[in-house]
Amino acid sequence: MKPHPNTPALAVPVLDRSRPRLTLREKVGYSLGDLASNIYFQTFVVFLPIFYTDVFGLSAAAMGTMLLVTRIFDAVGDPLMGMIADRTRTRWGKFRPYIAGFAIPLAVGGVLAFTTPDLGETGKLVYAYVTYMLLVVFYTAVNVPYSALMGVITPSSVERTEVSTYRFVAAFIGQFIIGATALTLVDRLGGGDERLGWPYTMAVYGVLVAGLLLTTFFLTRERVQPTPAQQGRIGEDLKDLLRNRPWVLIGVATVFQLTYIVMRGSATPYYFRYFVQDQQLTLFGLTLDLNYTVFTSSFVTVGTVSTLIGAICTGLFTKRWDNKSIYSGFLIASALLSVLFFPLAPENVLLIYGLNVLLSFFFGSVSVLQWAIYTDTADYGAWKFGRRATGLIMAASLFMLKLGLTFGGALVGWILGLHGFEAGTAQSETALFGIRLLMSFYPALFGIAGGLIMLAYPLTGRMMLQIEADLTRRSGEDAPLSSTP
Repeated sequence: MKPHPNTPALAVPVLDRSRPRLTLREKVGYSLGDLASNIYFQTFVVFLPIFYTDVFGLSAAAMGTMLLVTRIFDAVGDPLMGMIADRTRTRWGKFRPYIAGFAIPLAVGGVLAFTTPDLGETGKLVYAYVTYMLLVVFYTAVNVPYSALMGVITPSSVERTEVSTYRFVAAFIGQFIIGATALTLVDRLGGGDERLGWPYTMAVYGVLVAGLLLTTFFLTRERVQPTPAQQGRIGEDLKDLLRNRPWVLIGVATVFQLTYIVMRGSATPYYFRYFVQDQQLTLFGLTLDLNYTVFTSSFVTVGTVSTLIGAICTGLFTKRWDNKSIYSGFLIASALLSVLFFPLAPENVLLIYGLNVLLSFFFGSVSVLQWAIYTDTADYGAWKFGRRATGLIMAASLFMLKLGLTFGGALVGWILGLHGFEAGTAQSETALFGIRLLMSFYPALFGIAGGLIMLAYPLTGRMMLQIEADLTRRSGEDAPLSSTP
Protein backbone atom coordinates (compact mmCIF):
# COMPACT_ATOMS: atom_id res chain seq x y z
CA MET A 1 0.00 0.00 0.00
CA LYS A 2 1.40 3.38 -1.00
CA PRO A 3 0.89 6.52 1.10
CA HIS A 4 0.09 9.94 -0.26
CA PRO A 5 3.05 11.07 -2.43
CA ASN A 6 3.98 13.92 -0.08
CA THR A 7 4.67 11.48 2.76
CA PRO A 8 8.37 11.36 3.75
CA ALA A 9 9.97 7.94 4.24
CA LEU A 10 10.83 6.93 7.81
CA ALA A 11 13.27 4.28 8.89
CA VAL A 12 11.63 3.41 12.21
CA PRO A 13 8.06 4.39 13.12
CA VAL A 14 7.79 5.74 16.66
CA LEU A 15 4.98 7.11 18.76
CA ASP A 16 5.26 10.85 19.40
CA ARG A 17 4.90 11.26 23.15
CA SER A 18 5.62 15.01 23.19
CA ARG A 19 1.95 16.01 22.94
CA PRO A 20 -0.09 16.50 26.13
CA ARG A 21 -2.06 13.35 26.90
CA LEU A 22 -5.81 13.39 27.40
CA THR A 23 -6.87 13.87 30.99
CA LEU A 24 -9.03 11.39 32.89
CA ARG A 25 -11.71 14.09 33.05
CA GLU A 26 -11.93 14.30 29.27
CA LYS A 27 -11.86 10.53 28.76
CA VAL A 28 -14.71 10.10 31.21
CA GLY A 29 -16.55 13.10 29.77
CA TYR A 30 -16.38 11.66 26.28
CA SER A 31 -17.50 8.23 27.49
CA LEU A 32 -20.69 9.62 29.04
CA GLY A 33 -22.00 10.30 25.53
CA ASP A 34 -21.93 6.59 24.75
CA LEU A 35 -23.62 5.82 28.05
CA ALA A 36 -26.42 8.07 26.85
CA SER A 37 -26.51 6.61 23.34
CA ASN A 38 -26.62 3.04 24.59
CA ILE A 39 -29.57 3.70 26.86
CA TYR A 40 -31.50 4.17 23.62
CA PHE A 41 -29.61 1.63 21.55
CA GLN A 42 -30.12 -1.18 24.07
CA THR A 43 -33.80 -0.30 24.29
CA PHE A 44 -34.04 -0.50 20.48
CA VAL A 45 -32.29 -3.87 20.37
CA VAL A 46 -33.94 -5.71 23.26
CA PHE A 47 -37.34 -4.19 23.89
CA LEU A 48 -38.53 -2.34 20.78
CA PRO A 49 -39.64 -5.45 18.81
CA ILE A 50 -41.61 -6.99 21.69
CA PHE A 51 -43.05 -3.54 22.51
CA TYR A 52 -44.41 -3.25 18.98
CA THR A 53 -45.88 -6.79 18.92
CA ASP A 54 -47.06 -7.32 22.50
CA VAL A 55 -47.90 -3.75 23.66
CA PHE A 56 -48.41 -1.55 20.61
CA GLY A 57 -50.28 -4.28 18.74
CA LEU A 58 -48.44 -4.74 15.42
CA SER A 59 -48.16 -8.15 13.82
CA ALA A 60 -44.66 -9.68 13.80
CA ALA A 61 -44.39 -9.37 10.01
CA ALA A 62 -45.58 -5.73 10.01
CA MET A 63 -43.10 -4.97 12.81
CA GLY A 64 -40.25 -6.50 10.81
CA THR A 65 -41.10 -4.52 7.69
CA MET A 66 -41.52 -1.30 9.67
CA LEU A 67 -38.09 -1.73 11.28
CA LEU A 68 -36.56 -2.44 7.87
CA VAL A 69 -38.02 0.67 6.22
CA THR A 70 -37.39 3.09 9.07
CA ARG A 71 -33.87 1.87 9.80
CA ILE A 72 -32.84 2.00 6.15
CA PHE A 73 -34.14 5.58 6.14
CA ASP A 74 -32.07 6.16 9.27
CA ALA A 75 -28.94 4.51 7.88
CA VAL A 76 -29.03 6.52 4.65
CA GLY A 77 -29.03 9.69 6.71
CA ASP A 78 -25.76 8.82 8.50
CA PRO A 79 -23.32 9.68 5.67
CA LEU A 80 -25.30 12.85 4.96
CA MET A 81 -25.03 13.84 8.63
CA GLY A 82 -21.31 13.08 8.56
CA MET A 83 -20.70 15.27 5.53
CA ILE A 84 -22.73 18.08 7.10
CA ALA A 85 -20.71 17.81 10.31
CA ASP A 86 -17.40 17.71 8.40
CA ARG A 87 -18.29 21.07 6.84
CA THR A 88 -19.55 22.69 10.03
CA ARG A 89 -17.53 25.57 11.48
CA THR A 90 -18.39 26.96 14.94
CA ARG A 91 -16.46 28.29 17.90
CA TRP A 92 -17.22 24.97 19.65
CA GLY A 93 -15.88 22.83 16.81
CA LYS A 94 -17.46 20.67 14.12
CA PHE A 95 -19.13 17.89 16.10
CA ARG A 96 -19.82 19.00 19.67
CA PRO A 97 -22.61 21.51 18.82
CA TYR A 98 -24.82 18.72 17.45
CA ILE A 99 -24.38 16.66 20.62
CA ALA A 100 -25.71 19.53 22.73
CA GLY A 101 -28.29 20.83 20.26
CA PHE A 102 -30.18 17.56 19.77
CA ALA A 103 -30.03 16.24 23.35
CA ILE A 104 -33.53 17.43 24.31
CA PRO A 105 -35.22 16.58 20.97
CA LEU A 106 -33.84 13.04 21.34
CA ALA A 107 -35.45 12.73 24.78
CA VAL A 108 -38.82 13.92 23.45
CA GLY A 109 -38.60 11.54 20.47
CA GLY A 110 -38.09 8.57 22.78
CA VAL A 111 -41.31 9.31 24.67
CA LEU A 112 -43.33 9.72 21.46
CA ALA A 113 -42.05 6.48 19.92
CA PHE A 114 -43.03 4.43 23.00
CA THR A 115 -46.49 5.96 23.31
CA THR A 116 -49.43 3.79 22.21
CA PRO A 117 -52.23 5.95 20.72
CA ASP A 118 -55.91 4.98 20.60
CA LEU A 119 -56.08 4.68 16.82
CA GLY A 120 -57.22 2.06 14.36
CA GLU A 121 -54.85 -0.54 12.92
CA THR A 122 -53.80 1.67 10.00
CA GLY A 123 -53.51 4.78 12.14
CA LYS A 124 -51.29 3.02 14.66
CA LEU A 125 -49.03 1.70 11.94
CA VAL A 126 -48.63 5.20 10.47
CA TYR A 127 -47.96 6.58 13.94
CA ALA A 128 -45.29 3.92 14.51
CA TYR A 129 -43.55 4.78 11.23
CA VAL A 130 -43.60 8.54 11.83
CA THR A 131 -42.54 8.57 15.48
CA TYR A 132 -39.78 5.98 15.07
CA MET A 133 -38.41 7.82 12.02
CA LEU A 134 -38.40 11.03 14.05
CA LEU A 135 -36.58 9.31 16.90
CA VAL A 136 -33.87 7.85 14.68
CA VAL A 137 -33.30 11.20 12.96
CA PHE A 138 -32.59 12.78 16.35
CA TYR A 139 -30.44 9.80 17.34
CA THR A 140 -28.41 10.17 14.14
CA ALA A 141 -27.97 13.91 14.67
CA VAL A 142 -26.36 13.13 18.04
CA ASN A 143 -24.59 9.83 17.44
CA VAL A 144 -22.81 10.55 14.14
CA PRO A 145 -21.04 13.69 15.47
CA TYR A 146 -20.38 11.89 18.77
CA SER A 147 -18.66 8.98 17.02
CA ALA A 148 -16.65 11.36 14.82
CA LEU A 149 -15.56 13.31 17.91
CA MET A 150 -13.39 10.39 19.04
CA GLY A 151 -11.29 10.80 15.90
CA VAL A 152 -10.48 14.46 16.63
CA ILE A 153 -9.99 14.72 20.39
CA THR A 154 -6.47 13.28 19.98
CA PRO A 155 -4.21 12.45 17.01
CA SER A 156 -2.82 9.36 18.77
CA SER A 157 -4.05 5.89 17.74
CA VAL A 158 -2.86 4.54 21.09
CA GLU A 159 -4.84 7.13 23.03
CA ARG A 160 -7.92 6.52 20.88
CA THR A 161 -7.79 2.85 21.86
CA GLU A 162 -7.68 3.95 25.51
CA VAL A 163 -10.60 6.33 24.96
CA SER A 164 -12.48 3.53 23.23
CA THR A 165 -12.12 1.40 26.35
CA TYR A 166 -13.56 4.19 28.53
CA ARG A 167 -16.29 4.71 25.99
CA PHE A 168 -17.40 1.12 26.00
CA VAL A 169 -17.24 0.72 29.73
CA ALA A 170 -19.74 3.60 29.82
CA ALA A 171 -21.72 2.03 26.97
CA PHE A 172 -22.09 -1.19 28.92
CA ILE A 173 -23.18 0.77 31.98
CA GLY A 174 -25.94 2.14 29.76
CA GLN A 175 -26.85 -1.38 28.71
CA PHE A 176 -26.79 -2.44 32.36
CA ILE A 177 -29.19 0.35 33.30
CA ILE A 178 -31.67 -0.78 30.65
CA GLY A 179 -31.35 -4.47 31.43
CA ALA A 180 -31.70 -3.98 35.16
CA THR A 181 -34.38 -1.29 35.29
CA ALA A 182 -36.48 -1.06 32.12
CA LEU A 183 -39.14 -3.70 32.76
CA THR A 184 -39.29 -2.88 36.48
CA LEU A 185 -39.85 0.82 35.73
CA VAL A 186 -42.48 -0.03 33.12
CA ASP A 187 -44.35 -2.16 35.65
CA ARG A 188 -44.15 0.32 38.52
CA LEU A 189 -44.66 3.58 36.65
CA GLY A 190 -47.51 2.09 34.64
CA GLY A 191 -49.16 0.34 37.59
CA GLY A 192 -49.01 -2.95 35.67
CA ASP A 193 -50.18 -1.34 32.41
CA GLU A 194 -47.36 -1.51 29.85
CA ARG A 195 -49.13 1.02 27.60
CA LEU A 196 -48.69 3.63 30.35
CA GLY A 197 -45.41 2.34 31.74
CA TRP A 198 -43.33 2.62 28.59
CA PRO A 199 -43.75 6.37 27.85
CA TYR A 200 -43.18 7.23 31.54
CA THR A 201 -40.06 5.08 31.55
CA MET A 202 -38.75 6.72 28.40
CA ALA A 203 -39.35 10.13 29.97
CA VAL A 204 -37.11 9.16 32.90
CA TYR A 205 -34.43 7.88 30.56
CA GLY A 206 -34.76 10.98 28.36
CA VAL A 207 -33.92 13.35 31.22
CA LEU A 208 -30.89 11.23 32.10
CA VAL A 209 -29.72 11.03 28.46
CA ALA A 210 -30.03 14.78 27.85
CA GLY A 211 -27.97 15.52 30.95
CA LEU A 212 -25.24 13.09 29.96
CA LEU A 213 -24.96 14.47 26.42
CA LEU A 214 -24.65 18.04 27.68
CA THR A 215 -21.92 16.89 30.07
CA THR A 216 -20.01 15.37 27.14
CA PHE A 217 -20.26 18.69 25.31
CA PHE A 218 -18.79 20.64 28.22
CA LEU A 219 -15.98 18.22 29.12
CA THR A 220 -14.49 17.51 25.67
CA ARG A 221 -12.44 19.45 23.11
CA GLU A 222 -11.76 19.06 19.38
CA ARG A 223 -8.03 19.17 18.63
CA VAL A 224 -7.38 17.48 15.28
CA GLN A 225 -8.72 19.56 12.42
CA PRO A 226 -7.89 19.52 8.70
CA THR A 227 -6.51 22.59 7.03
CA PRO A 228 -8.77 24.32 4.50
CA ALA A 229 -6.71 22.79 1.69
CA GLN A 230 -7.83 19.36 2.81
CA GLN A 231 -11.50 20.11 2.29
CA GLY A 232 -12.76 18.63 -0.95
CA ARG A 233 -16.00 17.94 -2.68
CA ILE A 234 -18.46 15.38 -1.38
CA GLY A 235 -17.88 13.17 -4.41
CA GLU A 236 -14.16 13.06 -3.68
CA ASP A 237 -14.83 12.14 -0.05
CA LEU A 238 -17.11 9.28 -1.10
CA LYS A 239 -14.59 8.05 -3.67
CA ASP A 240 -11.84 7.99 -1.02
CA LEU A 241 -14.14 6.13 1.34
CA LEU A 242 -14.86 3.33 -1.13
CA ARG A 243 -11.15 3.04 -1.97
CA ASN A 244 -10.32 2.71 1.75
CA ARG A 245 -9.98 -1.09 1.86
CA PRO A 246 -9.55 -1.37 5.65
CA TRP A 247 -12.75 0.61 6.16
CA VAL A 248 -14.65 -1.54 3.65
CA LEU A 249 -13.63 -4.71 5.50
CA ILE A 250 -14.54 -3.52 9.00
CA GLY A 251 -17.72 -1.98 7.57
CA VAL A 252 -18.94 -5.26 6.07
CA ALA A 253 -17.91 -7.13 9.22
CA THR A 254 -19.93 -4.64 11.26
CA VAL A 255 -23.10 -5.44 9.31
CA PHE A 256 -22.73 -9.12 10.18
CA GLN A 257 -21.66 -8.39 13.76
CA LEU A 258 -24.69 -6.19 14.44
CA THR A 259 -27.08 -8.59 12.74
CA TYR A 260 -25.75 -11.30 15.06
CA ILE A 261 -26.12 -9.33 18.29
CA VAL A 262 -29.44 -7.67 17.37
CA MET A 263 -31.09 -10.98 16.48
CA ARG A 264 -30.03 -12.48 19.81
CA GLY A 265 -30.93 -9.37 21.80
CA SER A 266 -34.35 -8.94 20.20
CA ALA A 267 -35.13 -12.65 20.58
CA THR A 268 -34.34 -12.63 24.32
CA PRO A 269 -37.71 -11.29 25.64
CA TYR A 270 -39.60 -13.69 23.37
CA TYR A 271 -37.36 -16.56 24.52
CA PHE A 272 -38.19 -16.02 28.19
CA ARG A 273 -41.84 -14.98 27.85
CA TYR A 274 -42.87 -17.85 25.58
CA PHE A 275 -40.24 -20.62 25.81
CA VAL A 276 -38.69 -20.55 29.30
CA GLN A 277 -41.84 -19.06 30.91
CA ASP A 278 -42.45 -18.61 34.66
CA GLN A 279 -40.59 -21.05 36.89
CA GLN A 280 -39.58 -21.82 40.45
CA LEU A 281 -35.84 -22.33 40.81
CA THR A 282 -34.16 -23.77 43.91
CA LEU A 283 -30.65 -22.39 44.31
CA PHE A 284 -28.48 -22.82 47.41
CA GLY A 285 -31.52 -23.89 49.39
CA LEU A 286 -33.56 -20.87 48.32
CA THR A 287 -36.71 -21.14 46.19
CA LEU A 288 -36.97 -18.31 43.68
CA ASP A 289 -40.11 -17.36 41.76
CA LEU A 290 -38.90 -16.29 38.32
CA ASN A 291 -41.21 -14.65 35.79
CA TYR A 292 -40.73 -12.92 32.44
CA THR A 293 -39.64 -9.61 33.99
CA VAL A 294 -37.12 -11.19 36.36
CA PHE A 295 -35.75 -13.57 33.75
CA THR A 296 -35.33 -10.99 31.01
CA SER A 297 -33.93 -8.27 33.27
CA SER A 298 -31.45 -10.56 35.02
CA PHE A 299 -30.38 -12.27 31.79
CA VAL A 300 -29.64 -8.96 30.05
CA THR A 301 -27.94 -7.61 33.18
CA VAL A 302 -25.72 -10.66 33.65
CA GLY A 303 -24.77 -10.54 29.98
CA THR A 304 -23.97 -6.85 30.20
CA VAL A 305 -21.74 -7.32 33.25
CA SER A 306 -19.90 -10.14 31.49
CA THR A 307 -19.50 -8.00 28.36
CA LEU A 308 -18.18 -5.17 30.51
CA ILE A 309 -15.59 -7.46 32.09
CA GLY A 310 -14.55 -8.57 28.62
CA ALA A 311 -14.26 -4.94 27.54
CA ILE A 312 -12.11 -4.07 30.56
CA CYS A 313 -9.82 -7.02 29.78
CA THR A 314 -9.27 -5.82 26.21
CA GLY A 315 -6.01 -4.11 27.16
CA LEU A 316 -4.61 -7.44 28.37
CA PHE A 317 -5.50 -9.12 25.09
CA THR A 318 -4.03 -6.34 22.93
CA LYS A 319 -0.65 -6.87 24.61
CA ARG A 320 -0.59 -10.37 23.12
CA TRP A 321 -2.53 -10.11 19.85
CA ASP A 322 -3.30 -7.37 17.34
CA ASN A 323 -6.74 -5.76 17.07
CA LYS A 324 -7.94 -7.68 14.03
CA SER A 325 -7.04 -11.09 15.53
CA ILE A 326 -8.94 -10.34 18.73
CA TYR A 327 -11.93 -8.95 16.88
CA SER A 328 -12.13 -11.88 14.49
CA GLY A 329 -11.42 -14.71 16.93
CA PHE A 330 -13.62 -13.43 19.73
CA LEU A 331 -16.59 -12.72 17.45
CA ILE A 332 -16.43 -16.25 16.05
CA ALA A 333 -16.11 -17.73 19.56
CA SER A 334 -19.14 -15.78 20.77
CA ALA A 335 -21.21 -16.90 17.77
CA LEU A 336 -20.27 -20.56 18.20
CA LEU A 337 -21.29 -20.46 21.86
CA SER A 338 -24.71 -19.09 20.90
CA VAL A 339 -25.39 -22.26 18.89
CA LEU A 340 -25.40 -24.21 22.15
CA PHE A 341 -28.66 -22.49 23.18
CA PHE A 342 -30.64 -24.56 20.69
CA PRO A 343 -30.68 -27.94 22.50
CA LEU A 344 -31.40 -26.44 25.94
CA ALA A 345 -34.74 -27.13 27.64
CA PRO A 346 -36.67 -24.45 29.57
CA GLU A 347 -35.57 -25.93 32.90
CA ASN A 348 -31.85 -25.64 32.01
CA VAL A 349 -31.77 -22.18 33.55
CA LEU A 350 -28.21 -22.32 34.90
CA LEU A 351 -26.85 -23.48 31.54
CA ILE A 352 -28.79 -20.70 29.79
CA TYR A 353 -27.19 -18.11 32.05
CA GLY A 354 -23.75 -19.73 31.93
CA LEU A 355 -23.62 -19.70 28.14
CA ASN A 356 -24.75 -16.09 28.17
CA VAL A 357 -21.85 -15.17 30.46
CA LEU A 358 -19.28 -16.81 28.19
CA LEU A 359 -20.48 -15.48 24.83
CA SER A 360 -21.00 -12.00 26.29
CA PHE A 361 -17.45 -11.97 27.67
CA PHE A 362 -15.99 -12.66 24.24
CA PHE A 363 -18.18 -9.98 22.69
CA GLY A 364 -16.84 -7.32 25.07
CA SER A 365 -13.50 -6.94 23.30
CA VAL A 366 -15.21 -6.99 19.90
CA SER A 367 -17.27 -3.94 20.86
CA VAL A 368 -14.28 -2.03 22.20
CA LEU A 369 -12.02 -2.68 19.24
CA GLN A 370 -14.65 -1.99 16.60
CA TRP A 371 -14.54 1.79 17.01
CA ALA A 372 -10.79 1.94 17.63
CA ILE A 373 -10.40 0.14 14.29
CA TYR A 374 -12.72 2.64 12.59
CA THR A 375 -10.67 5.63 13.77
CA ASP A 376 -7.56 3.88 12.48
CA THR A 377 -9.19 3.66 9.04
CA ALA A 378 -9.79 7.42 9.19
CA ASP A 379 -6.06 7.94 9.74
CA TYR A 380 -5.33 5.48 6.95
CA GLY A 381 -7.54 7.49 4.59
CA ALA A 382 -5.72 10.73 5.43
CA TRP A 383 -2.35 8.98 4.97
CA LYS A 384 -3.28 7.19 1.75
CA PHE A 385 -5.23 9.93 -0.03
CA GLY A 386 -3.89 13.11 1.60
CA ARG A 387 -7.30 14.31 2.84
CA ARG A 388 -9.06 13.75 6.16
CA ALA A 389 -12.83 13.18 6.35
CA THR A 390 -13.34 11.89 9.89
CA GLY A 391 -17.02 12.81 10.03
CA LEU A 392 -17.80 10.92 6.83
CA ILE A 393 -15.73 7.90 7.92
CA MET A 394 -17.55 7.62 11.23
CA ALA A 395 -20.94 8.38 9.70
CA ALA A 396 -20.44 5.72 7.04
CA SER A 397 -19.37 3.37 9.82
CA LEU A 398 -22.61 4.07 11.63
CA PHE A 399 -24.39 3.44 8.35
CA MET A 400 -22.94 -0.08 8.29
CA LEU A 401 -23.80 -0.55 11.95
CA LYS A 402 -27.37 0.48 11.30
CA LEU A 403 -27.61 -1.83 8.32
CA GLY A 404 -26.86 -4.64 10.76
CA LEU A 405 -29.40 -3.21 13.19
CA THR A 406 -31.89 -3.01 10.30
CA PHE A 407 -31.40 -6.54 9.05
CA GLY A 408 -31.30 -8.00 12.55
CA GLY A 409 -34.57 -6.37 13.63
CA ALA A 410 -36.35 -7.12 10.37
CA LEU A 411 -35.25 -10.77 10.38
CA VAL A 412 -36.59 -11.24 13.90
CA GLY A 413 -40.04 -10.03 12.85
CA TRP A 414 -40.09 -11.97 9.60
CA ILE A 415 -38.82 -15.21 11.17
CA LEU A 416 -41.39 -14.98 13.96
CA GLY A 417 -44.11 -14.41 11.39
CA LEU A 418 -42.84 -17.26 9.23
CA HIS A 419 -43.03 -19.64 12.19
CA GLY A 420 -46.57 -18.61 13.08
CA PHE A 421 -45.94 -16.41 16.13
CA GLU A 422 -49.06 -14.84 17.70
CA ALA A 423 -48.52 -12.24 20.42
CA GLY A 424 -50.03 -12.82 23.87
CA THR A 425 -51.01 -16.46 23.39
CA ALA A 426 -49.50 -19.89 24.01
CA GLN A 427 -47.20 -20.55 21.06
CA SER A 428 -47.31 -23.54 18.72
CA GLU A 429 -44.35 -25.93 18.52
CA THR A 430 -43.43 -24.34 15.20
CA ALA A 431 -43.35 -20.86 16.75
CA LEU A 432 -41.28 -22.08 19.71
CA PHE A 433 -38.88 -23.75 17.26
CA GLY A 434 -38.46 -20.40 15.51
CA ILE A 435 -37.80 -18.60 18.80
CA ARG A 436 -35.10 -21.16 19.69
CA LEU A 437 -33.47 -20.70 16.29
CA LEU A 438 -33.45 -16.93 16.86
CA MET A 439 -31.38 -17.46 20.00
CA SER A 440 -28.92 -19.87 18.40
CA PHE A 441 -28.27 -20.90 14.79
CA TYR A 442 -29.65 -17.93 12.85
CA PRO A 443 -27.58 -15.22 14.57
CA ALA A 444 -24.51 -17.47 14.78
CA LEU A 445 -24.28 -17.61 10.98
CA PHE A 446 -23.86 -13.84 10.83
CA GLY A 447 -21.38 -13.67 13.71
CA ILE A 448 -19.12 -16.29 12.16
CA ALA A 449 -19.25 -14.54 8.78
CA GLY A 450 -18.23 -11.21 10.36
CA GLY A 451 -15.26 -12.78 12.09
CA LEU A 452 -14.02 -14.49 8.94
CA ILE A 453 -14.19 -11.25 6.92
CA MET A 454 -11.84 -9.47 9.35
CA LEU A 455 -9.08 -12.02 8.76
CA ALA A 456 -8.27 -9.97 5.63
CA TYR A 457 -7.96 -6.64 7.53
CA PRO A 458 -4.49 -5.18 6.74
CA LEU A 459 -3.74 -2.54 9.44
CA THR A 460 -1.34 -3.96 12.02
CA GLY A 461 -0.13 -2.14 15.13
CA ARG A 462 3.27 -1.43 13.55
CA MET A 463 1.66 -0.02 10.44
CA MET A 464 -0.53 2.31 12.52
CA LEU A 465 2.56 3.69 14.28
CA GLN A 466 4.08 4.46 10.88
CA ILE A 467 0.88 6.11 9.66
CA GLU A 468 0.68 8.26 12.79
CA ALA A 469 4.31 9.33 12.50
CA ASP A 470 3.95 10.08 8.77
CA LEU A 471 0.85 12.21 9.34
CA THR A 472 2.61 14.14 12.09
CA ARG A 473 5.61 14.91 9.93
CA ARG A 474 3.86 15.61 6.66
CA SER A 475 4.96 19.03 5.55
CA GLY A 476 2.12 21.40 4.90
CA GLU A 477 -0.54 18.74 5.52
CA ASP A 478 -0.28 18.27 9.27
CA ALA A 479 -3.55 18.26 11.13
CA PRO A 480 -3.05 21.32 13.35
CA LEU A 481 -3.64 20.96 17.04
CA SER A 482 -6.12 23.30 18.67
CA SER A 483 -8.07 23.49 21.88
CA THR A 484 -11.58 24.38 20.84
CA PRO A 485 -13.50 25.72 23.85
